[in-house]
Amino acid sequence: MGDRLAWRRLLDLLFPPRCVGCRLMGAWLCTSCLARIPRVESPLCALCGDAISGADLCARCRVHPLTIERVRSVYFFERELREAMHRLKYRGQTALAEPLGEAMAEYWLRDPAPPADVVVPVPLHDARLRERGHNQASLLARVVADVTGLRFEERALVRCRATATQVGLGVGERRENVAGAFQCREGALAGERVLLIDDVCTTGATLDAAAAALCGGGALTVQGLTLGRARRKLRVTSGSESE
Repeated sequence: MGDRLAWRRLLDLLFPPRCVGCRLMGAWLCTSCLARIPRVESPLCALCGDAISGADLCARCRVHPLTIERVRSVYFFERELREAMHRLKYRGQTALAEPLGEAMAEYWLRDPAPPADVVVPVPLHDARLRERGHNQASLLARVVADVTGLRFEERALVRCRATATQVGLGVGERRENVAGAFQCREGALAGERVLLIDDVCTTGATLDAAAAALCGGGALTVQGLTLGRARRKLRVTSGSESE
């Protein structure tokens, strides 16, 4: 923790941060702008963690349940968070991983979550990693591990197959697109309780495919935590939500 804070202070001196929301100097994402991002609040689907209207499971999970133990997300993927993630992923502003990863860690520490032993990021395929230069999920996961004191494991899970973008795909298409895309080194996480980290959750298909590989490699349990979540439009009928 001390080394990370010292390095952060040095970078701030050399390259003074400017908030991606209000543009004021002093922080990459100031507390005021961070507070304006809508949080994913209860009631939540017990499985995928999406906001629901009172039932234990959302309509999607009742029909197509995930195999991952559960997924939780901190914010809805909109407003300042969308801009911050774009800058982190595509414009190389990796310092944003610090405040965003800290928000994830604080959420997990406050939430009555199942226990975990190790933090694992959802990996990029090697070709995508070379193109982008960094994996945003790995940057976030490293901060989460540092703040929570959990072990960070970056190499146990690999993306063994390049996949098309998930944007614009339906639920079934997303699951098919990432099926078999991940592989866990045999025995690397045997008996471990994994906290799986990604940047944004839409349907949970990517997290679920990664969790299947982790469990296949010997992990005891896998729960997912993402920074953002795509807001789903729900139509309330007879006291329950439908999509």
